[in-house]
Amino acid sequence: MANVEHLRLLQAGAVQWVEWRTTYPQIEPDLSAANLQQNNLRGADLQGVNLSKVDLSHALLVRANLSYANLSSANLHQSKLSEANLSGTHLSVANLSQAILTQADLSHATLIGSDLREANLRGATLNQTNLIGTDLSGANFREADLGAAQLNRANLSFANLIAANLIEADISEANLYGIDLMGAYLYKANLYKARLNQAHLSGAYLFRVNLTEADLSGADLGWTNLKNANLAGANLSGANLRGANLSGANLSGVNFHNAIMPDGSRLD
Repeated sequence: MANVEHLRLLQAGAVQWVEWRTTYPQIEPDLSAANLQQNNLRGADLQGVNLSKVDLSHALLVRANLSYANLSSANLHQSKLSEANLSGTHLSVANLSQAILTQADLSHATLIGSDLREANLRGATLNQTNLIGTDLSGANFREADLGAAQLNRANLSFANLIAANLIEADISEANLYGIDLMGAYLYKANLYKARLNQAHLSGAYLFRVNLTEADLSGADLGWTNLKNANLAGANLSGANLRGANLSGANLSGVNFHNAIMPDGSRLD
């Protein structure tokens, strides 16, 4: 439970809160399980604070500093976190559905099993972020930086990752059904056994990507760069590969049934 005195100081206003934190830097604030829904905490210094199981739904946290805070199992539904600092933050099993995280910094954060359905993360930084098993369905990651992020077994169905950076990201066994990856950068990304059926990958950079045993049935891969990609055992039935670069790609055991090939021909 939250420390009553710590909670009182936070709700007294930014000036008093900052003064207290500056005077007593050795104290680790405990606001766990507090009800802070709809609170205005714009720009608040919450670095390293224990906010586990807190209710921050609909709260205003624009440009707040939440780096290395503990927000595990917190409720941040529809909270506004634009340009917030969440680097190194613990957000496992947190509810961030429909939250606004545009331009937020989530690098090195842990979000294992969290709910980010329909969250807006456009332009956000998620370098080396742990998103294993998260629900990211319908989320907006347009132009976001997910370099070396862990997305194993995540649900990214119908998410928007147009022009996103996914270089060396681990997306193995993830659900990417109907995802939009047009113009995305996936150099050396791991998509082993990923479900990419009906995905939109037109113009994506897939050089040296691992797509072994991935399901790409009905996917649009028009004009993608698949040079030196590993597609061994992948399902490309009904996929569109018109104009795609497959030079040096491993195509052993690939199912091309009814696919449109790079030269425009269709295989029966």
